[in-house]
Amino acid sequence: MLVNVNDKIILVGTAHISKDSVEEVRGAIENYKPDIVAVELCKRRYDSITKKDQWENTPVTALIKSNNAFFMLAQTFLASIQRRLGEEYGVKPGSEMIAAMQEAEKYHLTVALVDRDITVTLKRAWRMMGIREKFRVLWEFLKAIIGYDDEELEELDLKELMKQDVISQMMDEFSKIAPSVAKVLISERDQYIAQKIYEESKKGKVVAVVGAGHIDGIKKHLENQQFNVNLQELEQIPKKSFNLVKAVEIMIPVIFFGVITWIIYSTGMNPWNKIKDIFLVWFLVHGILSGAGVAIARGHPLSILTAFVAAPFTSLEPFFAPGWFAGLVEAKLRKPLIKDFQELSKIENVRGF
Repeated sequence: MLVNVNDKIILVGTAHISKDSVEEVRGAIENYKPDIVAVELCKRRYDSITKKDQWENTPVTALIKSNNAFFMLAQTFLASIQRRLGEEYGVKPGSEMIAAMQEAEKYHLTVALVDRDITVTLKRAWRMMGIREKFRVLWEFLKAIIGYDDEELEELDLKELMKQDVISQMMDEFSKIAPSVAKVLISERDQYIAQKIYEESKKGKVVAVVGAGHIDGIKKHLENQQFNVNLQELEQIPKKSFNLVKAVEIMIPVIFFGVITWIIYSTGMNPWNKIKDIFLVWFLVHGILSGAGVAIARGHPLSILTAFVAAPFTSLEPFFAPGWFAGLVEAKLRKPLIKDFQELSKIENVRGF
């Protein structure tokens, strides 16, 4: 789908798993001879495509330490669905973006990354969601990781994807699950991409390769003579709002220590035997249940021990979880790579999980 916005900007709307889109991208760059090839990628996604081996062999712990956990989850989510579609239609996901970058290199053209950082998009969306929406999103995410039903895959029509590419279609589905974030996932990205393309057009003629689902929104903004977006505002992460779950977590230790205080004042001079019994039960219940959870997940013995020791203490405060410590120990002992995480999408039964 080619759209001539003006004499400086050509939009190429693509489906991310279409052979026709790959050829259309190559043809547009060859025929229009732009100075700049703009692609609907952010720096993180660009690196994951152009440095695929390096990305897949990156330890998961390295991403967590560098605050890239959201990106890892997003990439896994997208890769899971696009891989299945790619297998169905014989085209690797993102082939049209790779083709655009190859053509740019062939003709010595500048490549411009015009999409907002996917981590920023997801963080903005997450902050705006309510508790119910977050649970629904997590459930849909788990379904996507493990795999969609074959019937759902068969319902996807490539011609329909040409009207709305697979990422935009997923964003639409996401908006149905969490209506409060539709603006963040769709309209904000249209504004952001349009502004970036406009800024690049000041430097020369631009061929912009974007998902077909963004074409109408981007075109509308570019044709608006008064269009001017503050990109910094769209890149800010909203402050956390009141969190009921966190409030409950804070109340648990408050109630616990309240009970201890009540025992001290109501029992008299020597309440320590009762307090010791309470702490012993608290320690054993939390430690055994957490350790059992790690054991069921077939964790390393040291990870099980870590969960057992950490759980009684982390339960008394709302800021840490025993799974964090057990997970870090497990990751240290058996460093998982990104490609290991992506293998989740190939699970076909409970044993595999």
